[in-house]
Amino acid sequence: MNAQMPSDLNNKRVIITGGAGIICGEIATFLAQAGASVAILDLSAERAEQKALEISKTCNQKAIGIGCNVLDKKSCDAANDKIKEAFGGADILINGAGGNSPKATTACEFIADADIDNLDQTFFGLDIDAFRNVFDLNFMGTLLPTMIFARSMVQNKDGVVLNISSMNSYRPLTRIPAYSAAKASINNFTAWLAVHLAKQNVRVNAIAPGFLLTNQNRFLLTDPNTAELTARGSKILSATPMNRFGTPEDLLGAVKFLVSDMSKFVTGIVIPIDGGFSAYSGV
Repeated sequence: MNAQMPSDLNNKRVIITGGAGIICGEIATFLAQAGASVAILDLSAERAEQKALEISKTCNQKAIGIGCNVLDKKSCDAANDKIKEAFGGADILINGAGGNSPKATTACEFIADADIDNLDQTFFGLDIDAFRNVFDLNFMGTLLPTMIFARSMVQNKDGVVLNISSMNSYRPLTRIPAYSAAKASINNFTAWLAVHLAKQNVRVNAIAPGFLLTNQNRFLLTDPNTAELTARGSKILSATPMNRFGTPEDLLGAVKFLVSDMSKFVTGIVIPIDGGFSAYSGV
């Protein structure tokens, strides 16, 4: 029996949506360093191209940047055509596009008696269009690219889809119902699609990061004037046994495990990367 299980990604072709962002940009660079060619998809074509150029120079790997709206089928189809022209197809899809919005966030955590006369600050005052935008970006922005980019994997009977979930999917945080609902949907979709594609040798898994400081949540976790933690930020750290926020680098080991042959008999799972948050009862 050969105990060696290859973990390198030489000659693998990776598509990563949201690839010009801080987290997915770090993942894209890491996978290029591991030998993969990468297609950076981002709503901003300029940012995607800049990131691809950076990876090409620093990692000496082929990288292309493409503007793509993950909520628009024509945009995804056009991106897919460019990827096929440049790479001939893809072996790995990472659905990294997502985010939250202050407009889909309630002003208060709980409805207190004092809020009864001002319910616009609660769930009842949420902007429904903002709620829909956040939900669609995170869930439909995973579903639609998978329909477009994973089709050739099924036809080739080989491939990996990696979705980005969140700790909110297991334990929904107060104030952010749209984001939490969308990430919970990601978990269910990951398990469903893993079964659906299993006989065609296409694996589907997800990672669930804990709490990283990002552009989407910084307004909730830090004071913009002092950069000190808000009460909410402090509560998160107090519930995280490792007592720190995560970094993009903390995600890389699990990502490589799930997209490489190290996990070739693993499908339908969601790995928490949360500093112990999901394990801690608070006592």
